[in-house]
Amino acid sequence: MDWVASIHQAIQYIEEHLREELTIREIAQQAALSPFYFQKGFAMLCGMTVGDYIRQRRLSAAGLEVLTTDRKIIDIALEFGYDSPDSFTKAFVRFHGLTPAALRKSGGAVRSFAPLRIKVTLEGGQNMDCKIMKKEAFTVLCRAKTFKYEDAAAQVPQFWAEHFGTGGGKVVCGMYGINLDESMGGNEFEYLIADNYDPAKEIPDGFTTRTIPAHTWAVFPCTGRMPQALQGLNQQIFSQWLPTNPDYKIAAGINVELYSDASRFEDGTQDQDYYCEVWVPVEKK
Repeated sequence: MDWVASIHQAIQYIEEHLREELTIREIAQQAALSPFYFQKGFAMLCGMTVGDYIRQRRLSAAGLEVLTTDRKIIDIALEFGYDSPDSFTKAFVRFHGLTPAALRKSGGAVRSFAPLRIKVTLEGGQNMDCKIMKKEAFTVLCRAKTFKYEDAAAQVPQFWAEHFGTGGGKVVCGMYGINLDESMGGNEFEYLIADNYDPAKEIPDGFTTRTIPAHTWAVFPCTGRMPQALQGLNQQIFSQWLPTNPDYKIAAGINVELYSDASRFEDGTQDQDYYCEVWVPVEKK
């Protein structure tokens, strides 16, 4: 299954189960991707998170249900995943601009949010720098923490801030940021702030080691101010390279970001020449 077809299949699954409980894990399974890569790819291709998409589709469908039936509002709320009339009404007002009762009374138009249809357009002839690299297993010294996928966007940056704020940078400077979800089927993943491990040294309290398995990696260089340059690169990887690459697909639930020492650059991570890399594990299609 190619990249775009995988996302299409996941979107279809969401539509078929819109009135049921949905988890990122089960949706990602439909795309044969780890939850991490599925969520990242979905956001890059669709311009919104999976959670936002599901919420807007449900509220759009709930609006039609309110307008075209005489069912109780509480029953509609429960059907679309809301556990109370109050939470449903607040979300409904944010989306439609009026309460369910007011919409039903007025008989006015509902805001529509149609199911997504993904198209990949080839334009511009822009080349992406990428090298395919085989690398043996390697071990890192790290501070590790487990995150739920839905919380990661907000909590991972906090994890970095806590690491440096508590002096962790004296032990691990953060050469790598690594996402580990080797099962590609859970609701959580382990995130590592890591450096290469020196077995001759003791492992300090609060730190551990992890071994990254041998893989073939697609390595994407990134130069520019952070985080904008890295965000732009990820956009290209998921909207250009993966959908159109005829040879490779994602092979495992691992993502590695390799960072340069910011002290080597005049403006640190805000320097226009700051360098980092994104490593994506791949295999032949």
